[in-house]
Amino acid sequence: MPGRPELIGGFGAVSSTHWLATGAGMAALERGGNAFDAAVTAGFVLQVVEPHSNGFGGDVSIVLHEARPGRTAVVCGQGPMPRTATTAAFAGLGLNQIPGSGLLAACVPGAFGGWLRLLAEHGTISAADALAPAIGYAETGFPLPADSQKAIAALVPLFAEHWPGSGRAFLHHGAAPAVGARMRNPELAATLRRLVAEGEQARGGRETKIEATIDAFYRGFVAEAMDGYLGRTAVLDSTGRRHRAFLRGDDLDRWHPTVEEPASLRYRDLTVHKPGPWSQGPVFLQQLALLEDIDLAAMDPGSGRYLHTIVESAKLAMADREAWYGDPDFVPDRLGELLDPARIARRRALIGEHALSDPAPSTIGGVRGWVPDVPPDEPPSFESDWMGQLQSGMPTIVLRAMVKSGDTCSVTVADRHGNLAAGVPSGGWLKSSPVIPGLGFPLGTRGQTLWLVDGHPNSLMPGKRPRTTLSPTIALRDGKPYLAFGTPGGDRQDVWTLESFLAVTEFGADLQSATETTMFHSDHFPPSFTPRRCRPGTVVLEDNCGPEAVADLRARGHDVELVAPYSMGSKVCMVGVGDDGFLRAGAGPRGKQAYAICR
Repeated sequence: MPGRPELIGGFGAVSSTHWLATGAGMAALERGGNAFDAAVTAGFVLQVVEPHSNGFGGDVSIVLHEARPGRTAVVCGQGPMPRTATTAAFAGLGLNQIPGSGLLAACVPGAFGGWLRLLAEHGTISAADALAPAIGYAETGFPLPADSQKAIAALVPLFAEHWPGSGRAFLHHGAAPAVGARMRNPELAATLRRLVAEGEQARGGRETKIEATIDAFYRGFVAEAMDGYLGRTAVLDSTGRRHRAFLRGDDLDRWHPTVEEPASLRYRDLTVHKPGPWSQGPVFLQQLALLEDIDLAAMDPGSGRYLHTIVESAKLAMADREAWYGDPDFVPDRLGELLDPARIARRRALIGEHALSDPAPSTIGGVRGWVPDVPPDEPPSFESDWMGQLQSGMPTIVLRAMVKSGDTCSVTVADRHGNLAAGVPSGGWLKSSPVIPGLGFPLGTRGQTLWLVDGHPNSLMPGKRPRTTLSPTIALRDGKPYLAFGTPGGDRQDVWTLESFLAVTEFGADLQSATETTMFHSDHFPPSFTPRRCRPGTVVLEDNCGPEAVADLRARGHDVELVAPYSMGSKVCMVGVGDDGFLRAGAGPRGKQAYAICR
């Protein structure tokens, strides 16, 4: 739990949400790889050893800084919606929202291509070397994490009766394995081995072989297996009915992972880089812009005044996220207007002494931003514990009114050359959809984050990227590498990482202490995941701070919900480069699973 030391060294720093992935990343550095080799290696291991949080059918968002030539970029591993997925098609199924489980929400799985695009353009090792540790854990086994076990145990009837591929992958003799049991996935191991073999058969150098490995997934045997399964199979989902996917093999064939310019903001002596408005990443930038002219360092970080200020900035930024963010390939990119200093000043003036009861989105070009108001679909008439688990599109498992967060993963790496990488993989978790026979992994359900309405920036359109929550960050100081970080947490990622970031930049905390800071967030706006239930005015706060702060927040108009200390799903993974040139690392203690290595 709290009290770990900040790790310091001169060779390399790796922090991720699972110690096995962290170890695999450091091993890649030890073998002569760079930060990008280590991030890819660790990322693939996460997709095996944290099956409750991500998988090979999911997605990833990556921010990188390459010391030479000094370039910062974003790799988009968020696949688009299928070409046949339309609002009319969903209306024909009688749905108001895209279900959070099953096959209807499946997009092109972008994680595999995203990681390998990073490897091809910025790494030094082969796809075979990057995938070797993941293949090893899938083949010989890994200890089953507690959150994975809880998810499997809650879904045994579903896996046994309705999703047989998942039953073969995750059940032992029809029952949930014990926590710490050796878990193997031989089907997945065989898929990965074949991908590597087909890539290695290609004539040419390292990059050619990596591209051939990508092709084997998106245009080869993996795409063919997906197409065959999806074309003939209807599966039970959270509607209580069986549906086929819109996704087909030709959707995979058309997709290629992209490398893009980041969304960036100058914050004092730092330049902060995030993914663009196809993600929620710019929320972080909007919060920083709102806070820049507020003297945070003069506040007590455990005071009600400080907590109130951060919460209100988040509410204003999230209002704009809900109204204006969407795939810039389909809708205008409004980030420049949202970050305009005059607009920011007007928005900052809204942060007063009391909680905003209904913070409105920005008006841009005379057009008022709006948030869709879509009623949730009626849950199925039959009751069962496992069907209740499927009603939420998050990987979270609800046990006796206790919410145990186990959503998404993170990996961050810094190397001695000054390279930084931050990746947040998610989707394709074991609760999302059935394991595809012959492949060993399920698909993701990121499509559920799109709205089934017309005219909104995040409305469903064929071929459009859903606005993802995955939000890694890199910060440079005077153009030099400084910090790379990310966390699980769905919609809360850019609030929780902001709290750790400000602990470092405003209050001088070391990286480990920053991950251990008291976490809090607002549930005011609808989450990105079906059924999108929000709790206006509610602030959820770990009970680490004094009662004076809680009383202050309530006096300001916040509905405060206290949870146990260090109980939230935040597992901030953070690495950086100090003024002395040493590399540093920290890993959030929540869940007792994230670990850092530095030497």
